Amino acid sequence: MKIRNSLKSLRTRHRDNQLVRRKGRVYIINKTQKRYKARQG
Repeated sequence: MKIRNSLKSLRTRHRDNQLVRRKGRVYIINKTQKRYKARQG
């Protein structure tokens, strides 16, 4: 899992990327390509 300052650029890299907020943190999750997984901050 990558930890990035800005997730906006990561979200557009694959069409299945989803932006999810959990417990005050922002995550990118992708069910089909598991390598696009990131957390903000």
